[in-house]
Amino acid sequence: MNKSPFEFSDDNKRYHTLNYYNKYHFGKKIFKAVLDCGFSCPNIDGTKSTGGCIFCDGGSGYFTHGGYNLSSQLSREKERICNKHGESARFIAYFQANSNTYAPLEVLRELYYTVLNFPNVCGISIGTRADCLSDEIIGLLEELNSKTDLTIELGMQSIHENTIKLINRCYTHKEFCDGFYKLKRSNIRTCIHIINGLPFETPEMMIKTAEEIARLNPEAVKLQMLHVIKGTVLAEMFSMNEFNLLEKSEYIDIIINQLEILPPETVIERITGDGDKSKLIAPMWSADKISVLGSIDKKLAELDTWQGKKYHKKA
Repeated sequence: MNKSPFEFSDDNKRYHTLNYYNKYHFGKKIFKAVLDCGFSCPNIDGTKSTGGCIFCDGGSGYFTHGGYNLSSQLSREKERICNKHGESARFIAYFQANSNTYAPLEVLRELYYTVLNFPNVCGISIGTRADCLSDEIIGLLEELNSKTDLTIELGMQSIHENTIKLINRCYTHKEFCDGFYKLKRSNIRTCIHIINGLPFETPEMMIKTAEEIARLNPEAVKLQMLHVIKGTVLAEMFSMNEFNLLEKSEYIDIIINQLEILPPETVIERITGDGDKSKLIAPMWSADKISVLGSIDKKLAELDTWQGKKYHKKA
């Protein structure tokens, strides 16, 4: 039997929390400053497709101060964080909206270094696609990685090709793995993002996606429920009753099964999601994040199970 991940938690969690990782890696609680630098995506600008993924609503940029230049966004986020947590609060600058390595190299260099030299920044997290990692960009990321704590967040969502085509991701799972291994060879911390409840996927398919993450063994993972947001292609599909969403109890069961097979040392950076409540159509139960988190904790305790309990390291 694998060891319990209680060794990775100070807050009575049965999984390896981001809070624990930050506390022991940085020596204190760390916050995130979310940024929107106006990037696009290959499946938005016509390079591979238009419209983006079917669930996309502005690249998750609703948390950001989009419309302001980068320095202004950083200043606003610093003020927000320090007003609440004190002037010494440190934060990770999170390039969140759309594909944040999808721009000319010198544009990226200027943006990244603007963040790197900003007060209170202790690390950088960059959300992007696995097909937006040219050798030149990998070289820039290696340079950045030597100067700060860098994380690259890759949107996998699913390993199943039918789902990948349906959501309009516009690159195969093999292409995802190619990008992931570039980061792995460069010793760059990587967080994989998946979505549970994508149209027509069964719980077994979602578990298979988690099994693939266990095989890839990234440093971190984000687990999230599918949100139906107003104005998206997914919302149109939902209005036509083309697919069903997971119930809260189903989502919790899937999360527990996924946690059990993930490596215990993999940091769980997210275990539910924050949909824009002003635009959220469904599932409405996901809007009560505290209830979802509490229900996951309760079920893990009832079953006396934990992250990594069923993990088997592949040779």
